[in-house]
Amino acid sequence: MRVALKEKKAPKPKKCKNPACGISFPPQRLGQAVCSPKCALAMAPANSERARKAIAQRDRREIQVRKEKLKSRADHLREAQAAFNEWVRLRDADRPCISCGRHHEGQYHAGHYRSVGANPELRFEPLNVWKQCAPCNTHLSGNLVNYRISLLQGMGAEKVEWLEGPHEPRKYTVEEIKTIKAEYRAKTRELKKGQAA
Repeated sequence: MRVALKEKKAPKPKKCKNPACGISFPPQRLGQAVCSPKCALAMAPANSERARKAIAQRDRREIQVRKEKLKSRADHLREAQAAFNEWVRLRDADRPCISCGRHHEGQYHAGHYRSVGANPELRFEPLNVWKQCAPCNTHLSGNLVNYRISLLQGMGAEKVEWLEGPHEPRKYTVEEIKTIKAEYRAKTRELKKGQAA
């Protein structure tokens, strides 16, 4: 049985990418953008700049990947804590300081009721962390008496007793920490979108 061979179609004419030329030409090979070596040489400076940017971008990505591999568990924990704290400050943006009840122009923190040092298992517990002004958090060591009063008024005695009660010790793996970081960054983006709308 004979198979008829199809005739090759002539390639569609393309416009030369060299702005000084601009003539139409039939490309001789796949990906040919210019009509002649002369036009290719004229386009070289523009293409070399684009190539330089592409190489620099690739190098930055490789460096970022290498840096990610070098991060310790503590580095990941620090980044997750920063993402969580940012979410807390955005969540409570319209609220006053949990301890003193003031609205002011100063700096706000994400203040933990039960400290991370004493209760690391509550580090990422949203009920344990609220917007707190810098003077209360830093200079008054959390202003815990007023913090507790506000918590009792805001969420009730049962939840406060749960926070103060014993908790199962928790050691986060690096993968869990990465998940927490990604989750709170996504929540922060959602809050920012809601505030922008």
